[in-house]
Amino acid sequence: MPVEFLGIAATGDGSETTARTTAAFDRDYTLRLARAHEDHGWDRVLFAYGAGAPDPAPAAAFLAARLERLQILLAHRPNVSYPTFAAKTFATLDRISDGRLTVHFITGGSDHEQQREGDFLTKDQRYARTREYIGIVKKAWTSHQPFDHEGEHYRFNDFVSDVFPVQQPRPNVSFGGSSAAAYAAGGAEADIFCLWGEPLAATAEQIEQVRQAARAAGRTDTPRIQVAFRPIIAPTEELAWEKAHRTVGAIRARRAAADTDLVRRRPAGAPENTGSQRLIEFAAQGERYDRALWTPTAAATGGAGNSNALVGTPETVAEALLDYYDLGVDILSARGYDLVGDTIDFGRHVIPLVRAEVARRDAAKAAAAAAATEAAERAAAAAAARERDRHQLIAAQA
Repeated sequence: MPVEFLGIAATGDGSETTARTTAAFDRDYTLRLARAHEDHGWDRVLFAYGAGAPDPAPAAAFLAARLERLQILLAHRPNVSYPTFAAKTFATLDRISDGRLTVHFITGGSDHEQQREGDFLTKDQRYARTREYIGIVKKAWTSHQPFDHEGEHYRFNDFVSDVFPVQQPRPNVSFGGSSAAAYAAGGAEADIFCLWGEPLAATAEQIEQVRQAARAAGRTDTPRIQVAFRPIIAPTEELAWEKAHRTVGAIRARRAAADTDLVRRRPAGAPENTGSQRLIEFAAQGERYDRALWTPTAAATGGAGNSNALVGTPETVAEALLDYYDLGVDILSARGYDLVGDTIDFGRHVIPLVRAEVARRDAAKAAAAAAATEAAERAAAAAAARERDRHQLIAAQA
């Protein structure tokens, strides 16, 4: 099956290791980073969402109007707009991008972060709202007849949009999480289910839970799986590990200095969301897992989002990514700490290795399938010939 690569569409140059030197939304930097992705083999970039951060929808429109190929994954929180309004925004952006939009719906894993923009629902209430919201958006994208809605969180009459997506029947819906509620919601509604990078065995368990949730929701298909990592690569293993330790040292130094930006994004204290709790638990159990997974970066950030690293040479990291591909992961999300530089290095040195091996495997499977079909056809022809000879012998004896 094909493999895709997702990067980050940051609007400023800061990361966990370095303070931002640009404005929160810097047009030149945003375009420079996106072009680094488009020019080096990436398929799409994520416009993330944060309270107080630049609005990702117009930022995505800015890029879509300037780039021809790069696809967009737009993060959206249902608490910030009414679903009919959001559906029109997304359809318009799909028009601007000529069908390059996927929408990632965020339920919200932190009460504190949600309350920054007036959302005081409980976690379970937020999941119920998200499922209702996604259903309305899907209908608004596809219904050319006016419709009414009366649900737990939304009520309206006689809505019909005048703008529809380029993609038919609609753009893809992306969803993520690691709790039972997340599996249930995403399993029911998502075209793509997103996970943070965990050890292989744990990832396989999560994939199975997503598939079970999809079956429980009555689906005959299952969401595609995306997994996210922070790659740290260098020409040799020794240099890669030196770079990894420098990276985690820089993260710790920024947190120790109580950097305002980091503290705002990740307040002190234990995280509320299951995904971050799992990252911290794995970090407490060990630093290294499987071929190249390294947890100190997650521990240093308090389990903040996509934070587990893959460390090694491009060949080692490519092989590690292929291990996840073998589990059924076909969207690989990666983001470095030097956003532009790491985007270029990963695109030059890792993506081609993974794509070449996936193509080799696909060709081998196709050849094996063709050989099996040919063998079956030969066997069937031989059996038919034997039956024909038997009937001829019987006729001759008669």
